[in-house]
Amino acid sequence: MAEMANMDPEGMDGVRMTWNVWPRTKVEASKCVIPLAASISPIRRHSDIPSLPYAPLKCRTCVAVLNAFARVDFAAKIWICPFCFQRNPFPPHYHMISETNLPGELYPQYTTVEYALPPSSTTAGQFDPRSGAAPQTPPPVFVFVLDTCMIEEELGFAKSALKQAIGLLPENALVGFVSFGTQAHVHELGFSEMSKVFVFKGNKEVSKDQVLDQLGLSSRRAPTSGFPKGAQNGFQSAAGVNRFLLPASDCEYTLDLLLDELQTDQWPVQPGHRSQRCTGVALSVAAGLLGACLPGTGARIVALVGGPCTEGPGTIISKDLSDPVRSHKDLDKDAAPYYKKAVKFYDSIAKQLVAQGHVLDLFASALDQVGVAEMKVTVESTGGLVVLSESFGHSVFKDSFKRVFEDGDQSLDLCFNGTLEINCSKDIKIQGVIGPCSSLEKKGPSVSDTVIGEGNTNAWKLCGLDKSTCLTVFFDLSSTGANAPGTVNPQFYLQFVTSYQNPEGQTLLRVTTVTRQWVDTAVSTEELVQGFDQETAAVVMARLASFKMETEEGFDATRWLDRTLIRLCSKFGDYRKDDATSFTLNPYFSLFPQFLFNLRRSQFVQVFNNSPDETAYFRMLLNRENISNATVMIQPSLTSYTFSSPPQPALLDVASIAADRILLLDAYFSVVVFHGMTIAQWRNMGYHNQPEHEAFAQLLQAPQEDSQMIVRERFPVPRLVVCDQHGSQARFLLAKLNPSANYNNANDMTAGSDVIFTDDVSLQVFFEHLQKLAVQS
Repeated sequence: MAEMANMDPEGMDGVRMTWNVWPRTKVEASKCVIPLAASISPIRRHSDIPSLPYAPLKCRTCVAVLNAFARVDFAAKIWICPFCFQRNPFPPHYHMISETNLPGELYPQYTTVEYALPPSSTTAGQFDPRSGAAPQTPPPVFVFVLDTCMIEEELGFAKSALKQAIGLLPENALVGFVSFGTQAHVHELGFSEMSKVFVFKGNKEVSKDQVLDQLGLSSRRAPTSGFPKGAQNGFQSAAGVNRFLLPASDCEYTLDLLLDELQTDQWPVQPGHRSQRCTGVALSVAAGLLGACLPGTGARIVALVGGPCTEGPGTIISKDLSDPVRSHKDLDKDAAPYYKKAVKFYDSIAKQLVAQGHVLDLFASALDQVGVAEMKVTVESTGGLVVLSESFGHSVFKDSFKRVFEDGDQSLDLCFNGTLEINCSKDIKIQGVIGPCSSLEKKGPSVSDTVIGEGNTNAWKLCGLDKSTCLTVFFDLSSTGANAPGTVNPQFYLQFVTSYQNPEGQTLLRVTTVTRQWVDTAVSTEELVQGFDQETAAVVMARLASFKMETEEGFDATRWLDRTLIRLCSKFGDYRKDDATSFTLNPYFSLFPQFLFNLRRSQFVQVFNNSPDETAYFRMLLNRENISNATVMIQPSLTSYTFSSPPQPALLDVASIAADRILLLDAYFSVVVFHGMTIAQWRNMGYHNQPEHEAFAQLLQAPQEDSQMIVRERFPVPRLVVCDQHGSQARFLLAKLNPSANYNNANDMTAGSDVIFTDDVSLQVFFEHLQKLAVQS
């Protein structure tokens, strides 16, 4: 069991905290240096979570859900809420309960349960009194938005990916199609006799009402929330929206023909100019179309974009090719004239989509930037997926796009219409959430005045979420020394309540209740130290640093991380004042400095070599993946393959390179198989094809198989790089290694190893400086 626990640190609850015991007062909490935060995976799959086929019981005062930590008086049939201590009577249908006959939610081992809510309590469908039919769960909707301003070959790749995706959709899923270039075209799929298209001008902003007017859908306005009355299948009327959205099984043939005939954008482009691409208008039109038809239904806009928007709202660059797309330097110096206006526009689309409960997925494939940095706000607030690659023919795009629509074990389990509510014990305040969600502005006693990320609320909207979605919640304490909690009850409680619609359209409610201990850190910090989670703390610091870099002007992330680390080591290290050699760190903290060393060298902090689009992409994934995955993004893992020993972990250091070794680097976004010099020469001579060198063939094969396994299980699919020592692509590995051997001390290195040409400090030097500064009085 202990081994299992180590294998799966998130356990059944999907919750990991920076500190697993909390200090009692605000002042003591601030001395902990690392913030009190929890990383939660709201709908992570786990075989032990029971499914209960009834609605949950809620506390009368604080609406927390009945859970395993509630005290129960079986004789009087009442339960006492652990959050507000309110006494609640059990309803009549619980009259059979006793110590030996407990409902699922009261079993002590079930700290997470999932309620399958009966359809009548959902807003999605409506009961039809005439036929007595139960409400139909509305089918999921996919509107594909395709960029046609591409070369023939790229458009061909994108079209074949779309055809494959439509073939993989569930038969009842509704499909719509918008193509765009200089103008945006909405295709009327219901009109199969010939192709019929509604055209929207690309240089003019269109409101939702204008979209509905032009598409002829506005005469009978739909109610803006809930589900339209008298709707068949979620449609206004036969003549209404099912002209544009058809079940996949009905329109697959029409769409195939349409895609075959679809040409690249025919609008003439002057020499030395970019194509006229109206991405903003196309997304506005798709959002408007969805808003018209299906309030309360799970819907996704799947956008395939092949270049920057140069026309209309959302423009990120002029049409003149001599004008380069904005860089980080331009953004810092306020020299990106289109940036703020584009972000404001995409923010308005984000608000519209969140109000409708719909998702934007972005698949951007181009050699230049396409505006992911501007669109980040829309993708992130709606919980959409994002994939950035160089071409629609690249495996990063093709395999990732296919994974979105696949069933079975590989399925992403895309869910819709989620909301998350958090209940906490008295004196705990919620500062906010960083991750793919948006605030529902729901005030309550547990809402803090200081805001981090999506704050000022204790409830959030998750328009799209899947089994790997992860959110970081930041907490604060309101207590001062006089009224410190924990004197009466040494435990505190946090409850995460997530309601969502699964891919089959059923509404589920996942309730996770966790408890941790208060400790008096003013007396002793020993328990506090033992409750420190180094990986979670590193990831939370990375997310917080990225957030501050985006929101605070002139924020120096490296200095901020360094200061935090020095304060942490001063507080929790063992040392004699001003004696660096006496410094030791408790094992509970020993890996943390190394994580921060790699974080300050990572693409999240050092944006110099990346475009704003790449940085936005990396940060979106950092904010939405679980702790184990995010740890690999910050500190890649390295495995070594040799003749003499089985595959084993190697130090992330240039000293790990050897001529007779193969290294496998997993840096999350890329996976690198690196052959040492001698191995590469033997392979080039074809030794692995000779029967007497079977062992060499197996050695070459092992890292390839392991890398394929990583690629298969990850979304987005990472870039696979196979390279040799001293080859040009070896840079993918060298950039991630600790430069313990650089050009200054190259004469100390072992034969067959390598040297990194850099002025970056090595981990050894970093540690020495850290010790010196931590012990200063």
